Amino acid sequence: MRYIKSLVKTIKDKDPAIKSTKEALLYPCFKALLYYKVSHYFYLKKHFFIARFLCERAKRKTGIEIHPGAIIGKNFFVDHGMGVVIGETAIIGDNVMLYHGVTLGGVSNKKGKRHPTISDNVVIGCGAKILGNITIGRNSKVGANAVVLEDVLENSTVVGIPAEKVK
Repeated sequence: MRYIKSLVKTIKDKDPAIKSTKEALLYPCFKALLYYKVSHYFYLKKHFFIARFLCERAKRKTGIEIHPGAIIGKNFFVDHGMGVVIGETAIIGDNVMLYHGVTLGGVSNKKGKRHPTISDNVVIGCGAKILGNITIGRNSKVGANAVVLEDVLENSTVVGIPAEKVK
């Protein structure tokens, strides 16, 4: 119950369009993260089929695909969400916000860490693709439709294809 309350609070805090708790319960991010929480539990218990089943169900219901192996911190928020993909070895810190169409993907099919690490307080714009075992530093911003293939330093803003730091 504590998780649900914190999830509703995060949604209400991060989206000014949400006017009530009941409305927050309808948000795709709410449903996707509830499914993720349960599927991640089964993934950690090595019940991989059940975990993937729940992940696939969430994807069909919300348009948000979060692999049950991903690690997600507190106050994570996905605005709108359609088309978001978060890979198995992705690590997401606290207070991270993603917009629709974001991919946190891999660039190989090798075993081990192959997805990005997103540090605390990062905002990732719609359509951005962050690919490979790279790190986005704390308090950074990734612009809409950016393609990020290299580490991003703390307190940076990157835009473009390939993404480059701007002042």
